[in-house]
Amino acid sequence: MSTRALLRTLGPTFLRPPRGTEWAADVVRVLVALSVPVAAIGWGAIDLAVALLALLGAVVPRMLGLRPAFDLAVGVLSSVAAWSSTLDWYTTVYGWDKAVHVVLVGLLGILLCLIASDLGVLQDVRTLSVSALVVVCGAAGLAIGGVWEIGEWVGHTSLDASIFVSYDDTIGDLAADFVGALAGGSLLRWAASDRRVVQPGDRPTIGG
Repeated sequence: MSTRALLRTLGPTFLRPPRGTEWAADVVRVLVALSVPVAAIGWGAIDLAVALLALLGAVVPRMLGLRPAFDLAVGVLSSVAAWSSTLDWYTTVYGWDKAVHVVLVGLLGILLCLIASDLGVLQDVRTLSVSALVVVCGAAGLAIGGVWEIGEWVGHTSLDASIFVSYDDTIGDLAADFVGALAGGSLLRWAASDRRVVQPGDRPTIGG
């Protein structure tokens, strides 16, 4: 699928009527959207930016027509990750930082691989072996983690020195990202199935 063709489906797919578990995922999306002004008013610009990233994570799976259970998981974990930052759980709750990295980046690795597959950058994930999916998703997780850690460093040095950055924390986070993404690779075929992608002017249909 070309980038242009994919973009044409995003709006109609996002606006399709919900069914089953999609109702729960939509409720989470609304709550994540409501948290954006709360974070802005109650905490400030940095937490607003994190809340907006969480909202992006909650919106993209529905725009791509991904299965409702995966959609719900990404929305919930994106919100949990954002509020964990705002409430300082990463530095006050032992092990919480690494646990969130494992689960969330595992899901985001899957999401990045599915987008790459849709755009033709990556071979259709439904045709790849499980071992290949694990390797590819692991690499995607490391890429996501690397970008995030760079963002944390930029934020710490240029915006807010209270953003926690250390060598051990960065290496530990990247290791957790890699572990989560490797595990996510085994779920790629499942996440790629039972999709509801709507073409402009069409009724909702099931298909990849």
